[in-house]
Amino acid sequence: MPPRKTTTAVTAISKISSKTVQRDAGVVVIHGDELGRKYDLSEGTTTFGRSSKADIQVDNEAVSRLHARLDNHGGQVTLTDLGSTNGTFVNDETIAGVHKLRHGDLIKVGRSVFKFLASNNLEAAYHDEVYRLTTVDGLTQVFNRRYFDEALDRELSRVRRYGRGLSLVLIDIDKFKRINDEHGHLAGDAVLKEVASTLKAKIRREDVLARYGGEEFALLLPEIELKGALAMAEKARKLIEHHSFAFDGVSIPVTISLGVSALAEKGEGPKPFIQRADERLYEAKTSGRNRVCG
Repeated sequence: MPPRKTTTAVTAISKISSKTVQRDAGVVVIHGDELGRKYDLSEGTTTFGRSSKADIQVDNEAVSRLHARLDNHGGQVTLTDLGSTNGTFVNDETIAGVHKLRHGDLIKVGRSVFKFLASNNLEAAYHDEVYRLTTVDGLTQVFNRRYFDEALDRELSRVRRYGRGLSLVLIDIDKFKRINDEHGHLAGDAVLKEVASTLKAKIRREDVLARYGGEEFALLLPEIELKGALAMAEKARKLIEHHSFAFDGVSIPVTISLGVSALAEKGEGPKPFIQRADERLYEAKTSGRNRVCG
């Protein structure tokens, strides 16, 4: 039998879209917490600072509450120190007044270093994708377990230094196995994605929502005490209960059970903090599901 002839597939360059994807300028963390994270600099003002109100929070004692400001006007980005105690540096030199940034400039704020990426730069797209692949769950597009563990360590460190509140909500989709068995795994995946996107749309910028296990999510709430966390959890429960879930035109009732814990003391570690939330989640599931316990 003669060998089968094969042909080489050729993609014509003329068929590749030449449309440019518009990308904002940005800064990427190249030294410090959240290594690799990219912050987009949309038109207007972006602030660095230790305060939770800063757009880019740099949490160490060498950083002032509002330390420096980035201004983006038509793609031209400038950096201004806001009278910080320890100064703001570009390429190891202290800036004074308004400093115009160039692609590749290194900005030092406290002990953190950021690399400036000009708009419509291929390197910005690269950093976006690398950071997404290492920190985001592929199915649900919320943070993954690895990112959650790192975020929890950072928040516990902030609590030890500043005495801020911190709460945790563990969330489990009720009777998820039944959803898979009755509607199929594709339907189960669709429910997971929609639960994640529905919750993500209602949380604060500083909150951390992550896929914690198969059908389990974790929600970390910085500067929130137990009472506020219980109220947030109850809102989330009602949100999912009243949301219309469907797959291939078939309605799927979905509810969640939630366990809530607040940090008991300043020096508490992650294990007992998580364990209390897990115990409360177990209580919610064994006492009837579709409820909050804390």
